[in-house]
Amino acid sequence: MRQAVVESLSRQGFRIQDGAISPPDQSSKEHLRELHAEAVQHQRERSRAGLERHEEELLRRIANGDEVEPGGIKPRISLVHAGTEDERLFRWCRLHWSIPTSAGYGRRLRFLVSDESNGKVMGLIGLSDPVYALGSRDAWIGWDGPAKREGLRQVMDAFVLGAVPPYNTLLAGKLIAMLVTSSEVQATYLDRYSEVQGRISGRVHGRSLALITTTSALGRSSVYNRLRYRDRVIATSVGFTSGSGDFQFANGLYDSLVAYAQVHCVPTAKHDKWGKGFRNRREVVKKALTHLGLGDALLYHGVKREVFVFPLGTNCQAALCGEDALQAYDISVDELSRFWTGRWLVPRASRNPEYRDFRRESWRLWH
Repeated sequence: MRQAVVESLSRQGFRIQDGAISPPDQSSKEHLRELHAEAVQHQRERSRAGLERHEEELLRRIANGDEVEPGGIKPRISLVHAGTEDERLFRWCRLHWSIPTSAGYGRRLRFLVSDESNGKVMGLIGLSDPVYALGSRDAWIGWDGPAKREGLRQVMDAFVLGAVPPYNTLLAGKLIAMLVTSSEVQATYLDRYSEVQGRISGRVHGRSLALITTTSALGRSSVYNRLRYRDRVIATSVGFTSGSGDFQFANGLYDSLVAYAQVHCVPTAKHDKWGKGFRNRREVVKKALTHLGLGDALLYHGVKREVFVFPLGTNCQAALCGEDALQAYDISVDELSRFWTGRWLVPRASRNPEYRDFRRESWRLWH
């Protein structure tokens, strides 16, 4: 098992010395894609059994370039429900991302953004519970310990946020990022979660969604940077992650580490209402690596991600610190879409017609 860990990290380009690892070349987006290639392929193979037989019908939900009329695009957003074709489409589409994506955990909202003019999917929005430790986010908000524990109830993280072809060529990624702040997303959160009782606390917090976070895995983001709706900044860069985590084990090695930890390691004690087993993925990897004599320094991979915050109200920071009730923005999908059409879609379509050449068949995962 120890040798398998060392060989896997080396194969991905990490350099191991004195119990620590150094990251491979991060100078370009292509190098970063190569770094994640094994994990992406592993995720696709794990999903193959459940999705391959549906690929023909799923491909029909993707537009050919000649099926898109820029002047007639009408975006709409719909909540994805478990066990539906929309859920299969969401899962299949996210397998095309150039980095492995999470399925989300804890509270979770998934949306498809579709073009009502032709019924084809334009992009995905996936929201789930935020991570507890994210220093750049916490510094931007101004959180102390007690305020953070309460305020995290009003935060979600976008684990998937982006456009699919051919709409991505028409800068629909900017639209999808804007729509995550829409009044429809906020209303869906209120309907789903504002009256839900906490499993541990037993309390109902009854608060609206105040902030969405996400990270850019391929260096500086051309989608989120300088993204505005009129005079309002949609997304703000607040810094970078620390460069630690377990993505370097997502190429199939994590499953082996789980099996190893279940035999050789003891889970950390936690609240009995959380159930039994390990606390999270990080604990599994940390304990397994330590038992193998490799040490948890291998979790510090050095690949940093830019952190963006999407405030959902004029007084977002004060609301998250418990100083005031949120003064929420109220901008609909239709309003945001009209702004995107004039600001980005029309100019892009007129000067770059390459979207017309896209064929859905090129998006087939399994042949």
